[in-house]
Amino acid sequence: MAELTFYGGTGTVTGANFLLETENCKLLIDCGLVQGHRSAENLNRSEFDYNPAEIDFLIITHAHLDHVGRIPKLVKDGFKGQILSTPETRDLAEFILGDAVKILANDAKSEGILPLYDLADVDAAFSIWNNLPYHTTKELKDGVSVYLKDAGHILGSSMVEISRNGKRMVFTGDLGNSPSILLKDTEWITDADYILMESVYGDRNHEPKVERHKKLQQVIEDTIKYRRTLIIPAFSLERTQMIIYEMNEIFESGNITTRAPVFLDSPLAIKITGVYEKYTEDFNEKARADIKSGDDIFNFPGLKFIVQSGESKMIDRVPNPKIIMAGSGMSVGGRVVIHEKNYIDNPDAEILFVGYQSAGSLGRQVQDGAKKVTIYGEEKIVRAKIDSISGYSSHKDSDHLVEFVEKAAESGKLKKVFAVMGEPKSSMFLVQKLRDNLGVDAVYPEFKQTVQIDL
Repeated sequence: MAELTFYGGTGTVTGANFLLETENCKLLIDCGLVQGHRSAENLNRSEFDYNPAEIDFLIITHAHLDHVGRIPKLVKDGFKGQILSTPETRDLAEFILGDAVKILANDAKSEGILPLYDLADVDAAFSIWNNLPYHTTKELKDGVSVYLKDAGHILGSSMVEISRNGKRMVFTGDLGNSPSILLKDTEWITDADYILMESVYGDRNHEPKVERHKKLQQVIEDTIKYRRTLIIPAFSLERTQMIIYEMNEIFESGNITTRAPVFLDSPLAIKITGVYEKYTEDFNEKARADIKSGDDIFNFPGLKFIVQSGESKMIDRVPNPKIIMAGSGMSVGGRVVIHEKNYIDNPDAEILFVGYQSAGSLGRQVQDGAKKVTIYGEEKIVRAKIDSISGYSSHKDSDHLVEFVEKAAESGKLKKVFAVMGEPKSSMFLVQKLRDNLGVDAVYPEFKQTVQIDL
C-alpha cells in the first residue's frame, strides 16, 4: 500500500505539489508556486507541510512556474534528494527559475522583506537535478520505478508513471491540447490503476483549431486596417512560440499584404525560443517538415526581439499599427503590464488574450469585462477592445479530458481518478462527467487530504 497526499493543486489551478509515500520511499511530484490571487504570497512563503529533508525524490512534469517555482525553497528548507525530469524540462527550468529570482527579489524589495529564495538556492537545486529522457525506466527505491511519457503540453512536458508491485499510478501534469501547432500529440495511458489528472478546462471546450487560425489572422488584419496597437499577453513558454509560428504562416501565406511591426518584448521568451530550436525532434511532423524545407519557423520579416528595457520603452513611440507580444500571460507582472497600463484606456488599442487567466489576476479581471482596473496603483478605465482566442490553450478541453480517461479505462484496470489543478467548478464538473459518461470512480480531493492507494 501507499499514501497519496495533496499538498497543492487542489481547489486551484496552480501550486502543484503531491506526495506519494511507500514504506521506505517518499517522492514528490512537482513543487510549484501558487499564482494569481492575493493570498498566493503567504501560501508560497509558508512552511512545507512535510519535512523536505525526508523526501527521497522530486519528479517534475514540466517547467511552468506553477510546477517548478518552489523547488529552490524546497532545497533551501533541507531537501537533499534527487530531482528528475526530461532534459528539455531541465533546460527550460534554468531560465524560468532564473527569471523568477529577479521577480521575487523585486517583489520582496517593494515589500521590505527577504525574497522567497535567491540564485544560490536555484544553483543548489540544479546541482541535484538529473535528466530522465522519455520512455526510460528508472528504478528509485523500495520497488518504486518511474517512466515518463510525452504529455504534449509544452516542450519536455511529461506524464509520470509510478510503478510498484505490478500496479501503476500516473500523474499527468498538464495535458496538451493535441494536435498542437508545434508538438507531438499527448501519448495515451492504457494500463494505469490510478490517475491524478489536471482539470483546468474540465467544464468547457475550446473553439475549433481552424477557427483559431482564422481569428488570429482577422485580428492582425483589423489591427493593420484600423491602425491599432495590438497587445498579446503571452506566456514566455510555449504560447509565445506557438503564436510566432502561427504568425509566420499567416504572413508567409500572402493573405496579408501590408505588415505591421511585431515586437517580442520578452528576454525570457527569446531565451526559451532558443531552447525550442535545440529540441526540434520533439516537434510534430509538419513543424519538422517546415524546418527541413528551410523555413525559420520562429522568425519572419518585421519581427523584432526586444531585450533591453530601454528598447521596450521605445515601443510606445512607434506609430500604429503595431503588435506587442510580452509576458506575463495572465498580466500579473512583466513588461506586458506596462504596455497594458499605457494602452488599456486607448480605444485605438486591443488586448488579445490567448491563454487561461487565473482567478484574481489582472488578465481575468479584464477578460471578465471589468470597466475599471488598477495597474501599478493607478486606476484605468478600460476603453481598449478586449478579445480572446481559447483555441491556443496548451491544455486539453473537457471533451478531450474525458476521451483521455476513456482510453485509460479500456484496460479494465482503472480504479480511481483524482481531478486536480483546476478551479473547483471545473474540477467538480469533470468529476461528474467522468462518473456519468464513463462510470469511472472519479473524485475531487481536498487540500492536504491523504488517501490510501493499492501500490
